[in-house]
Formats: sequence, C-alpha cells, structure tokens
Amino acid sequence: MSKDIRIKKGLNINLVGAAEKDISKASLSNDYVINLQDFHGVNPKMLMKEGAEVKAGEALFYNKNHESMLFVSPVSGTLVEIKRGERRSILSLKITADKTQVAVAHAIPNLGSISASEVKAFLLQSGCWPFIKQRPYDVIANPETSPKAIFISGFTTAPLAADLDFTLKGKEAEIQAAITALAKLTAGKVHVSHSGANSPLAGLQGVEHHKVSGPHPAGLVGTQINKIDPINKGELVWVVTPQDLVIIGEALLTGKFNADRTIALAGSSIKNPKYYTTKIGAEIATFLYASGVNEAKFRVINGDVLTGVTSSQSGHLGYYNTTVTAIPEGDDYEFFGWNKPVFNKISNSRALTFSWLTPNKKFDLNTNTNGEHRAFVITGGYEEVFPLDIYPMQILKACMYEDLDEMEALGMYEVAPEDFSLTEFICVSKQPHQDIIRKGLDLMLKEIG
Repeated sequence: MSKDIRIKKGLNINLVGAAEKDISKASLSNDYVINLQDFHGVNPKMLMKEGAEVKAGEALFYNKNHESMLFVSPVSGTLVEIKRGERRSILSLKITADKTQVAVAHAIPNLGSISASEVKAFLLQSGCWPFIKQRPYDVIANPETSPKAIFISGFTTAPLAADLDFTLKGKEAEIQAAITALAKLTAGKVHVSHSGANSPLAGLQGVEHHKVSGPHPAGLVGTQINKIDPINKGELVWVVTPQDLVIIGEALLTGKFNADRTIALAGSSIKNPKYYTTKIGAEIATFLYASGVNEAKFRVINGDVLTGVTSSQSGHLGYYNTTVTAIPEGDDYEFFGWNKPVFNKISNSRALTFSWLTPNKKFDLNTNTNGEHRAFVITGGYEEVFPLDIYPMQILKACMYEDLDEMEALGMYEVAPEDFSLTEFICVSKQPHQDIIRKGLDLMLKEIG
C-alpha cells in the first residue's frame, strides 16, 4: 500500500510544445561525446589513448578518487578525440561509432544469491556505478559507503519533461532487477515515488511505494526525501533515476551495458515534438531536425528548461538527460514592458501579471530573463514555491558569504542545485540560485567532507 505525499507549495509552468506520446527511432549518430562536466567532482584518469578501438561498455577512464569507479563507452568504435582544457584537464571524449556494434560481455550474476559486495563489484566493473548519486553534495556515490535509504522518483513535474509513465512502459523487469540488486546495498528502505496505480513502477516488489501529487517541484527527488526521510548531519542517502535503473537492470540481466535512452524532444520551436530512442552521447541533430523546427532562431537546451544547459544544434545528449528542449531565443526587448499589464507570461506574483487567472493555460515563453542581475530583493516569493522545510533566501545568502556553520544549520545536507531551479525561475533579482547552491555544496565537501 502506498503512502500519499501531497505537495501544496510550488508552481506548474505549463508550456506549449509537450512531446506527443509517439516514439520513433533516431537516425544513427556518427559520433558520440561524453562530456566530463556531467560527472561533477570526478577526477578522471584515462585508460585509453586517442585512436584506440573500444567496445560498448569498455572502460574509457576511471575516477582517481575511487579507482574502481569506471566510466565506459556508450558504443563500440574509435576514440578519435580527447578534448582538453586548462592544465590539460579533460573536457570531453569523442567516439566514432562502428557500423556493427560490439559490446563487452560480463558474467551474468544470480540475483537470488548475489551478495552486497558482488553487486557493488558488478556495478563498478560494468560502468553502471556513475548512475548512483548521493546526498549530501549531489555527486556520484562513494562506493565505500552505505546509505540509510535509496530514493527513486518516478513522477515528473518539470516543464516539458519526459513522461516516465510512458517511457518506462515495458521496462518493468529491468527496473525490478535493478531494485533487487540495489536493495542489498542498504540496511534501510528503497523508496519509490510515482503517480499511482497506472505507473509502471506501481508493481515493484521489495520497495516502499509513495503516491505523489502537487505542483512542481513535487516530482523532484529532493522534495520527496524532505517529506519521507529528511537527511541529518552524518547521514547519507542514494538517488537513482528510473531511466538509469533500466540500464542497470539490463546490465544485470544480460551482462551488457546498453546505453539506449528514450528521450522527449519538446518545446514550442519544434514542429512535431515527440519521443525518440537514441543513445547516451548521441548527436542532437540526429533527431532534432527529424521533427522539424518552427523558426530559424531558437535555443537548444540539453535537459528541461529549468535545469538543462544550453547546447549547440550540433551538440550531444547529456549522460543523464532524457529531455531535449527547443524554445525561441529571447534576445529582444519590450518597450515599456515593465509598465503595462502582462497576460502572456507566467508569474507567481500578481503585480501587473495575470497568469493566476488562467492556471491551465499553456504559454509560449522564450529565453528572455525579463530583467537584469541585481542584489537580492526580499519579496517572500521564494517561500511560496519552495515546499522544503528550509529557508531558501537565508541558505542562498549563507552560501554566498560562505558561513559553513550557518549552511549546516539551515539544511544544506538535504539540497541539490535542482531544488532551487523554481526559485531561480521566479527570482526578480535574477540571481543564479543553482550555481550558488552548487558552489556552496562544493565548499562543504572540500572543508567538511
């Protein structure tokens, strides 16, 4: 029996361009790119040189901080480029794919008798470990630790994000296999949140079910952790996304790393927004133009509009992403735009804006921030959309003046940058909330560990 979580605070951002529930196979990508920015805090050491032939699932590099943590190739092919930045730091890896794919085959474990240490060894060796994140600090989990619980959110509320009830359909066996294995790595519970009986996650065994409802950010796992089992100092939880559970489960059932992804191509700049199957690191252009575009000037976002990063049209799908969004570029200015009633924009404020009169209306927003960066203006707006039992303004300021004691007391162990994506969206001061929180977490990791 599931437990209900009802979130009242928040804001649904209804945008034009939701993906139709129709899946096509994306064209084959010539090149696949792994951006090291996707692995925050990882100190890479290459195992391959440029020109090396690799198989799908073969290790490309490992984390110097945890040498058993391997990062593998999504496809078989040739490692054609290791792009480096300052002090020869590795920025990205490019692999030109073979026409016929060959994958590394691991011994298939017996899920009925496998031990915790064997699960850990398999996930590290197969390249599945990077899919496990930990809180506090929102980084890849330390394999030498054990969490008090594992959290999985199967409920999405981010604007235009992929519908998990649709993309996970038919993947129940893989997800159950992953859950069975991961459950051995914690003495606590595995918490799974979803939309209800129609969710593909509703039939999972060996987990505690939670039915979630409410506006965004109800779907963020940080919101659910705060309501189910908050993190205190000295405690640790792990987080895995359902789409990554599919890859972990398939590896456990077949012995092979399969980097397939079902992604939502969405946004008002796309003529026919829909779902595509592709692979991690694939060229975005292989599916972007297949759906057509409405205008010449638009921005491609690798992820959803609140947490994604800007990408070129020839960019590559992020390692953890299941959504690619395209919306109009907003580099124009409205004459006296601040001094007249606003009917075509979303706001949680009622000052000159009227979106509160039409809560179900879908808006066609562009990337214009409608203002410039300035000092924090205290409006009380953050608290209206922030459902965690945390003071958002105070914790942001504590991060900015780097007071570790205050950051601890205000609840930094519980939060991740994505938890502040909505407060950043409504911020009249145009402060980069997610960046501030990320820097605060990095400081705590460095100073406290």
